[in-house]
Amino acid sequence: MARLRYLEALRKALRDEMIRDDSVIVLGEDVEAGARGMTTGLRKEFGAERVKDTPISEAGFVGFATGAALVGKRPVVEFQINTMIFQSFDQVVNQAAKFHLMSGGEFRVPVTYVFAASGAAFGNAAQHSDHPYPYLLHAGVKTVMPATADDAYGLMLSAIRDDDPVALFSPALIQGRRAEVPDEPTAVPLGVGRVRRPGGDVTVVAAGPTIPIALRVADKMAAEGIELEVWDPRSLLPLDRDGIARSVTKTGRLAVIDDANRTCGFAAEVAAFAASELFGHLRAPVQRVTRADVPISFSLPLEAAALPTAETLEKAIRATLAGSAS
Repeated sequence: MARLRYLEALRKALRDEMIRDDSVIVLGEDVEAGARGMTTGLRKEFGAERVKDTPISEAGFVGFATGAALVGKRPVVEFQINTMIFQSFDQVVNQAAKFHLMSGGEFRVPVTYVFAASGAAFGNAAQHSDHPYPYLLHAGVKTVMPATADDAYGLMLSAIRDDDPVALFSPALIQGRRAEVPDEPTAVPLGVGRVRRPGGDVTVVAAGPTIPIALRVADKMAAEGIELEVWDPRSLLPLDRDGIARSVTKTGRLAVIDDANRTCGFAAEVAAFAASELFGHLRAPVQRVTRADVPISFSLPLEAAALPTAETLEKAIRATLAGSAS
């Protein structure tokens, strides 16, 4: 095993799949030069037929990827900026995600969309700081957001191998984190969550960049004898509802921390599931810690004020332990 950074793990997974399967191709802006780091060196190794720079037209190259998938390729599309999904939303949601159904099962669209450096980080301002994965969840697009390098590797393999469109979000705040990554291709299945830290007092569901926040709070509260179970869905859709249920059944309390907007966000879906399916096991109201429903400011203090933090998570956990709404 090698200890790799998150971004290095994504590159290794992509390279391993390109070696294993000649149908895997890479499309995007500046992918030949490896501007984001995920595709560095791949054009030299695999050639211009499999690693292609595209014009600055997200709708165009995402549509191109759909067509390539329909004729037998497995395109991996890298977005330089995750908010560029808005320019290509019709191609993803109204075309790629629907072809299988609309063709009566005759066609599959095995495309992987990679959103590198997603989310807010260091004053990137309103048009570069969204975390738009809830839009894709609403549209029924399979979506994953790994929190560690080993899961980034394993989920990237599964995304590329899947016969449906899959979106992979690679959050900016955790791309430099390291973990042990298997030498041999080892896929992490979609729809299977992971306990990051066991505990018996409160379940904390966290994903992607909020996992380190949840673990810091768990360490702090453990000194007081409060044991948090930090649960990572890894795959947002399909969602491991059974895994959430096992944890909440054990603890009786739930807090969700999510780096997306509060209204109609991922945290809202987890909270609704717990309220409707696990109500008999809950001993206190479910707590949500999310972004505010506002654009993210260029100002670092205002950016921080809009994002979920360790302080707001700790407050929510103490509220659920007290049996009250925060």
